[in-house]
Amino acid sequence: MVDATTMLSICDPVHMVLIKTDTFGETTLVASYFLEWRSVLGAENRVTNVAVELLGVGTESKVSVGVLNIKLEMYPQLNKTLSQEIVNTQLALERQKTAEKERLFLVYAKQWWREYLQIRPSHNTRLVKIFAQDENGINRPVCSYVRPLRAGRLLDTPRQAARFVNVLGYERAPVIGGGVGKQEQWCTLLAFLCRNKGDCEDHANLLCSLLLGYGLEAFVCVGTKAKGVPHTWVMTCGTDGTITFWESLTGHRYIHNPINPDDPPLVEQPKPMYPYRTVGCVFNHQKFLGNCQPSDAVEVCIFDLHDESKWKPMSGEAIKSVCSPGATTSLPPFPPLCSSTIDAAVISNEIELQLRILVSEHRKDLGLTTVWDDQLSYLLSPALAAYELERTTSISAGNEEFQDAIRRAVPDGHTFKGFPIHFVYRNARRAFSTCLRSPFCEEIICCRGDQVRLAVRVRVFTYPESACAVWIMFACKYRSVL
Repeated sequence: MVDATTMLSICDPVHMVLIKTDTFGETTLVASYFLEWRSVLGAENRVTNVAVELLGVGTESKVSVGVLNIKLEMYPQLNKTLSQEIVNTQLALERQKTAEKERLFLVYAKQWWREYLQIRPSHNTRLVKIFAQDENGINRPVCSYVRPLRAGRLLDTPRQAARFVNVLGYERAPVIGGGVGKQEQWCTLLAFLCRNKGDCEDHANLLCSLLLGYGLEAFVCVGTKAKGVPHTWVMTCGTDGTITFWESLTGHRYIHNPINPDDPPLVEQPKPMYPYRTVGCVFNHQKFLGNCQPSDAVEVCIFDLHDESKWKPMSGEAIKSVCSPGATTSLPPFPPLCSSTIDAAVISNEIELQLRILVSEHRKDLGLTTVWDDQLSYLLSPALAAYELERTTSISAGNEEFQDAIRRAVPDGHTFKGFPIHFVYRNARRAFSTCLRSPFCEEIICCRGDQVRLAVRVRVFTYPESACAVWIMFACKYRSVL
């Protein structure tokens, strides 16, 4: 039996996400709803039916998309049924408490912002983001979007976690009309994972959460990249003081070595490798710090977050009041990552077969015949595995064996050409259209000559949820005729 009073004290709602998937496998987030389930604790027969109106997301967050009828029943059974009055009183008290906490945090945030502007008036132009709208248009403290997330046995290393986040699709929030800036929409983690794609903020929040789960001191950075485009990325602070930037959209890592602007330029300073230009603030689940250094240019910033003359911190207690797990204003606990349901071998074969048909049809339209070399296709596998390994670990391995095998497979007097390409979706026709836009790939697919043999190899690497990295390599060999 379950204690009804204990259940009543659990304030986390049930988060439901509605996703639409089209015939090409493209997903769209339709609705995101937080269900208050505790009405069942006071229901007769311990069963209750609830009708909830689902609203759209983003710019359509006030538009109804439909009504969902839900039947709620408790398992195992409760030791007693609470009166509906007790349940309603508890929910009303929580709402009152939540409203007061939110009000106090807003008052504190306004005061913090005033103090921040008094340090230097130019701070008004810096990207210091204290609140962000979720998919339902609700303003939440940015710290609530991050929380230590353990991947169980699905991801073994922080770099593998970065690769997983990198292969989730990138899609900017849709904007209606022209002449407007970037649409504001930070997705909750469940919504992001269900639609399998999101904006740079969604990627950065997830990567930061995973790195925190691995025991690293990680922060989300809010700033700009080239041409003043707003951007977010992740930073980790090593125990030896090393600052590492992680680009969540590519999986690339950069070591930050600040330039002292007061030093005489004895030699020309090398330009930083990272794409970031300015940084306004950094945050995680416990801390929020505004950059109050004379310049917000990343290349001259000192990331000593304990130095309050360089970084203005928010009160940890204030953040905890609205962002800590269990806080009524906080998002519900992050869902655990699910293992992939994709059969990599089956999907690899399917995409490869579809590509062979597409290539043959394309060559037929050009009046060319197509002869496939199965052995050459198989020999491309090690290269694709090496490419994925390099993306994950930054270590290149196995290239010597691949090159040796190709030399043996290509007779004297013949030429070999290969073109690898990487996708994060599994649509063969869409991938083929993209490949044809590359002059190098088109040259292989449309190869003319004597004894032309074509090869294609597809290798799908699966990651948690339905994320995957798809590597394709087209190749040809032909007799060189002078």
